[in-house]
Amino acid sequence: MTQAARVYVLATAGVVALGAAWTAAGTGTGAFAYVFVPVGGVFATASVQHLLRGGGLDPVARRFWRGLLVAFAAMTVGYGWLAVDMLTHADQARTRSMPVPAAACVAIGFGIAIWAVGRVPVVPAGGAERWRIVLDRTIAFLGCATVLWYLGLAPMLSAREPWSRQAMLLVGLAFLVAVGAATKVSYVAGGPVDRVAIRCVAAAGGVTAGVVAVLAVWFGYDAGVPTAAIVMPLAPMLATLGVAAQSRGSRDPGRTGELLPYLAVAAADLPLVAIACGAPLRWPGRVAVIAAVVVTALVTLRQLIAYRENARLLRNTRLQEERLQYEVSHDGLTGLANRALFRERLATALATTGRAAVLLVDLDDFKAVNDLLGHGVGDRLLVSVAQLLRAETGDAGLPVRVGGDEFAVLLTGAEADPEELAGRLLAALSRPISEHRLLVQASIGIADAGPHRPGATVDSVLRDADVAMYTAKQRGKAGFVRYVDGLGEPVLAHMQLGGELRRALDNDELQVVYQPILRLEDQRVTGVEALVRWQHPTRGAIRPAEFIPAAEQTGLIVPLGRFVLREACRQAAAWSAEFGPDALPEAGVNVSARQLHDPDFVADVAAALADSGLPCERLVLEVTESAVLRGQQVSRTLFELDRMGIRLALDDFGTGESSLSLLRAFPATIVKLDKSFVDGIEIDDGQPAAADARRAVARAVIQLAHALGLATVAEGVESPEQAAVLRELGYTLGQGYHLAQPMTAEDVSRLLARQRLDDRVAAPAMGLVEGVVVGGEPASR
Repeated sequence: MTQAARVYVLATAGVVALGAAWTAAGTGTGAFAYVFVPVGGVFATASVQHLLRGGGLDPVARRFWRGLLVAFAAMTVGYGWLAVDMLTHADQARTRSMPVPAAACVAIGFGIAIWAVGRVPVVPAGGAERWRIVLDRTIAFLGCATVLWYLGLAPMLSAREPWSRQAMLLVGLAFLVAVGAATKVSYVAGGPVDRVAIRCVAAAGGVTAGVVAVLAVWFGYDAGVPTAAIVMPLAPMLATLGVAAQSRGSRDPGRTGELLPYLAVAAADLPLVAIACGAPLRWPGRVAVIAAVVVTALVTLRQLIAYRENARLLRNTRLQEERLQYEVSHDGLTGLANRALFRERLATALATTGRAAVLLVDLDDFKAVNDLLGHGVGDRLLVSVAQLLRAETGDAGLPVRVGGDEFAVLLTGAEADPEELAGRLLAALSRPISEHRLLVQASIGIADAGPHRPGATVDSVLRDADVAMYTAKQRGKAGFVRYVDGLGEPVLAHMQLGGELRRALDNDELQVVYQPILRLEDQRVTGVEALVRWQHPTRGAIRPAEFIPAAEQTGLIVPLGRFVLREACRQAAAWSAEFGPDALPEAGVNVSARQLHDPDFVADVAAALADSGLPCERLVLEVTESAVLRGQQVSRTLFELDRMGIRLALDDFGTGESSLSLLRAFPATIVKLDKSFVDGIEIDDGQPAAADARRAVARAVIQLAHALGLATVAEGVESPEQAAVLRELGYTLGQGYHLAQPMTAEDVSRLLARQRLDDRVAAPAMGLVEGVVVGGEPASR
């Protein structure tokens, strides 16, 4: 409370105290009693004026208090008029009625106060809530008004010494201000107009009017002097308290009055209780009874609205719960059941009947769709696969999206045939699907749980299905495998091998060996291909055909490839420094599709070259056709490597489906003819047509390479006859066991040293190699 507000409160309280002291003293004419109200009104009006001048009020609060300023001023004028009239007619002060102009001013003041209170904003609401608040306020207003009518205003009208109509009108208006403000404050949110201030305004009208009514009924005209001197000055004092509450800022939490309608109903029933207890039923009582009936009807209507609203809320809550439950248990993209619902239904089936069959469906090479056509096309393809699953499964099972491009079907009926369903699914997938008419294949694993597999759990069934699906992929994809005991042992061994490979990388168990690439004419070394070997501490030498697939599946191919790349670059730079740059023009390193998808691969290559000092043009990265076809990321990586000056070789050429088009789209400088086209090329069975057919691919490749300006290397040369035929066809470079086996770096160094000493002597190919060949096995990645 500010200092000025405190002064005004004390001033109005002093007026009340003076009026009480004057009344108790009983000195002077009774007309003087009417002076205290306008004096208090002056202080109340001044306090509102000071509040408005102080600033800092919200526009809504300023509008409210500006209205009360006009209302207080009008009332002060009216009561001042009354005081002057009484002082000039002091001998009639006990029975004289209030002048009509004075009553009009006070009535106008009450009306403006009612208008100001009515414009205070209430809790914002819409729809049914808005009508509920309207009904609550109407019930509260009528209930409170009924009590004030029955106990206050009606007795004044039927008193032995009734007051003037002007006085009763003003008492009625004061009751309206009190009821309106009390009703209003219960629905005002914590806003710019302080709720305590509105309560003070309600008390200023209600308390004074109620006391006046009681005094008028009990004491008649004799109550005029104490009413004017003590009771009525309470209104300005309460008004200044409201101004003080507004000036200190709202501290009310702003809770709405949910209990007010029920209190109002109880208040409206009081007259009924009085009548039931023997009070005479006159016309004021009849009015109260009618008001109570109206309040009861409104309460019934309100309860009906509340019932309908509650029913709507319950219905919406139920729908929301169902929607949330659906979202929790279904995939957002395809609408199929998700992994959580899948596990729940499988657990239920195992707990009840113990019988279930699971088909685990994994799309083959789905990543290529996302890479080549974009994730939007991939998502639509997944939706189409989901629709296909629904159509083929029907009511026989539950189709599920497990995650990514992996789906499942749960069959719980004893008559369901999972293999028949798997066949139908594969047949349906053999036709183009989705709006883009794409062909997609899938590998399906089937696992059963039934009397023949007691003790099956959710995890064991899913593990078996996963093992069967993985086996289907290993057998060539686009097929299905049903799990049988022992099927998981190779898979487990494969996974264990991946774990041991991680340890091998950490413990330096891997070794890089090099298979020379020779000129077919004079067997001179022109390059090497880096290969990796693994000497297991307990299992001995492990073939690359065993551990390279494990590295691909586990992702270890990336650190493994990084190790081979850095070691090959380091060793090639060392050979160049020792024997000269022309002794070994190039060093080749095999690169997998997984490495090309690695966003750090180009940086790894640049770092290996920078750390070793090997020039970019001396490094050859060998990439298979299947890796080149793995999408835009791979294509961008290959072109970036080409811009760096690194030479790219297309390995195993001729085994893919797009070999000829690749020669135009892929920035290759070297083509390596696959071993499958070299095998049998030397056979002379006396049938020239058959011999030409065996040599047709090799001849076509060399002619096409020459036309495009590409170097060629024939892989898998295993005999001098093969080498001779390849030379006749135009091949100048070869690689294979006949020419040189994979060897250690030290053996390559001895070979290069001997080549340097015997640089001008043409030695037979086997003579060059026999003294340095290390016993090994076929070159493999």
